[in-house]
Parts: sequence; C-alpha cells; structure tokens
Amino acid sequence: MTAADSPSAALGRFLTLVDVAEILSISASQAYALVRTGELPAIKVGAGGHWRVERDLLERYIEDRYEESRRRALWHQAEYASVAELSVL
Repeated sequence: MTAADSPSAALGRFLTLVDVAEILSISASQAYALVRTGELPAIKVGAGGHWRVERDLLERYIEDRYEESRRRALWHQAEYASVAELSVL
C-alpha cells in the first residue's frame, strides 16, 4: 500500500474536524479543542468559517505526540535510575 492508497489520502489535502476526530479516535469536540487552543494548526474556510486541518500537519502532530511520549518515558527512566533499589548491579 502506497501513501496515495491510504485511507487518509482518499480524503484529500484538508480534513474536517470530524475526520480528525475519527483518525485520532477522539470526539469532535476534543478535536475542536485542539484547534481552538492552537495545539493543532487549522484554518477556517468558506462563508461559514468551517475548520480544516491539513493532512500533513495532522501527521506531523501525531509524530510529535509520539516523540513527546518517547522523551517523557526516557526522562522518567533517568529520574528513577538514581534510586538504589531500582538500579542494576
């Protein structure tokens, strides 16, 4: 399966907040909160001002969350590495 064959590619360049919510397995209101706080970049389009998230930016957002989780796990490991009961002899 190529990137062009992926389900998100079929949705086009821009995703609705409902699409974003589905991809992230969260509610539409949670997706809106991510956009409203600026955590997830989005633009308003059309006369109704409907939010759209660029697919590439959503992918980057997901990658950034993975990296944040990885760094947090490493930090916690380092924090406990100095505890005598937890250190390897």
